[in-house]
Amino acid sequence: MIRKMLVGTAAIAVMAPSLAFAQASTATGAVGGAAVGAVVGGPVGAVVGGAVGATVGAAAEPPAEVRAYVVKERRPSVAVREEVVVGRPLPKQVVLYDIPNSSYEYSVVNDQRVIVEPGTRKVLYIVN
Repeated sequence: MIRKMLVGTAAIAVMAPSLAFAQASTATGAVGGAAVGAVVGGPVGAVVGGAVGATVGAAAEPPAEVRAYVVKERRPSVAVREEVVVGRPLPKQVVLYDIPNSSYEYSVVNDQRVIVEPGTRKVLYIVN
């Protein structure tokens, strides 16, 4: 029993940062949730973890029309020294642009298109 708890805790500790800050999607969330759920709760835990993970993954990804808008827009790239990472705010010198009919903003930083949470400058998604 203690071994299962230690393995479950280790799995959650390893996956938590990637689930919190990684560029999530429905599939990624479902797989990650199922894996953690299986370790902690067996087969039933896998089913519950997969469902919860899929929901979290879907919520973290901006809508397709927002991503499409950012891809088609042409803006100059701003070079910054910091690495662009999901979950980390962009530096103040980066200009943010509004996305029509949405609450998101975007920019092009180090030749990467990024979708940003308004007001916080926090990178939510890096468009590939």
